[in-house]
Amino acid sequence: MRKKSAILVFFVVLTVMLCSCFGKKGSAPSVVSGSADVPGWKANVIKPIQFDWYINFSWFSRQWGESRVSKYITAKTGVDVRFIVPAGNEAERLNAMIAGGVLPDFITLGFWEGQIPMMIDAEMVEPLNKLAEQYDPFFFKAANPQKLGWYTQDDGNVYGYPNASFTPSDFERYKGMMTANETFLVRKDMYEAVGKPDMTTPDGFLNALRAVKQKYPTVNGQPIIPIVFNAFTDIGNVSLESYLQHFLAIRPEKNGKYESPSLGLDDPEYVRWLKVFRRAASEGLISMDVFVDGRSQIEEKAAQGRYFAMIFQNWDMQAPQHARYSIDPNTIYIAVDGPKNSKGSDPFLPGGGIAGWTVTLISKNCKDKVRAIQFLTYLISEEGQMDTYFGVPEGNPFGIASTYTIVNGVPTLLPDVDFIDKNDKNRQEVEIGVQYTYWMLMDNPWIQQFPIEYAPSLEQPQLWTRPYVVSYAQYDNLSMIPGSDEALINDTIARRWGQDLPKLLLAKTESEFDKIWADFQKFKTDTGYARLQVKQTELMNANKKKLGIN
Repeated sequence: MRKKSAILVFFVVLTVMLCSCFGKKGSAPSVVSGSADVPGWKANVIKPIQFDWYINFSWFSRQWGESRVSKYITAKTGVDVRFIVPAGNEAERLNAMIAGGVLPDFITLGFWEGQIPMMIDAEMVEPLNKLAEQYDPFFFKAANPQKLGWYTQDDGNVYGYPNASFTPSDFERYKGMMTANETFLVRKDMYEAVGKPDMTTPDGFLNALRAVKQKYPTVNGQPIIPIVFNAFTDIGNVSLESYLQHFLAIRPEKNGKYESPSLGLDDPEYVRWLKVFRRAASEGLISMDVFVDGRSQIEEKAAQGRYFAMIFQNWDMQAPQHARYSIDPNTIYIAVDGPKNSKGSDPFLPGGGIAGWTVTLISKNCKDKVRAIQFLTYLISEEGQMDTYFGVPEGNPFGIASTYTIVNGVPTLLPDVDFIDKNDKNRQEVEIGVQYTYWMLMDNPWIQQFPIEYAPSLEQPQLWTRPYVVSYAQYDNLSMIPGSDEALINDTIARRWGQDLPKLLLAKTESEFDKIWADFQKFKTDTGYARLQVKQTELMNANKKKLGIN
């Protein structure tokens, strides 16, 4: 009996040790691996798991498990998701997690963020290619080889996979079909009421703002705001940096050197238009609200129709556009020709770059790296794209109400789903979840194969951009590694620019503007901009080599 008890104790201890080993964070639990032909997730559906997924955008407000699409994906794959979103400053939250070594299972952040090389250098994230080789070779069939090549690091590994990424092949394949997100928008009824003025020149631009303010001093009892931009931050305003420069056909490269668009680009055409905005502010055509409102306030006022003109991203105007359209279709915002350079050149609007918009990484802390790479592989595969874009198929075995049907071989949203999507985007994303509500690994070029039907409130700005779309891929991934001397130079100049940009617009005279501008350019030089420029030019040239650009 004592011998049997000893054996029993041995096996109990052994079992506890094994369970403890497999239960550790970052371990590889005993699950079935995939193959080159069969994705791994299909073998592990019966084993439910929940992943923590950090989204480095404070404005993201969607949850997993409420919508039909998320319920369907969980039922299908066995994977549940808990999104983690910073309540305030994204960089502070992410840096705190990195410093504390408490990264969640998945991390999604902008491809430009300096924390990416930081996490890679600190070995805090998993090489996706190695996980795939061991646990889900189907990844290499689902992934785009050009994207993998772009994101391959010096050690030969790939640590993140992008969304919204367009390869050079995509630009060739979908030429004339691609859209850009940057637009100069005007409220349709007001624009037409003042005679559809030419707003491409400084005089025409200012005269249009003056005419609208005179004709429409208030909107529903509130003062009209003749023009608005993105929200001002402590490092500037993207509408008055890269967006404006793209309208002026200014590329961030001069004489073979990279010129940062977000650090007070010293270009005469750019300065000319900043002075136009200073003139507008001096005449009361730029409200003080513009300098203090955040993203939510801007969207709210757009929905109220309080703006005449906007330098803004059209796709982020979905909810305001739906709101305006439901009140009066003639009051939506449409894209028109905005500021142009003195030659009247067409704008250079960036289509999606090969770097994409965000990248998603798998943390070394991941509770189940096998299921993680298999879930990521599913999401980037054609099947995952069908599920995240079109949603729930008819006749699915889980009893979840379908969201689309097949019409003449083309997946088509059901009429009720389509109606909600076109008339109440927020409700659609909360209750249904189609059309990349869960955009973390969306493959935008993939959807180009299907006819795209835009809502009436959204169509015109999208189609307007098509003739002007160009690739800016060589300018992707030029961020400096946090903590480096170049990163410190960049951050120091950026903070000064964030202080000086509003001052430039609010300068009482042009001579005051010139003084602020000259002082900033001197500060920029004295801080070491030339050193930063050398490093960014090196990275730009390396990108060109990857892309085959001479």
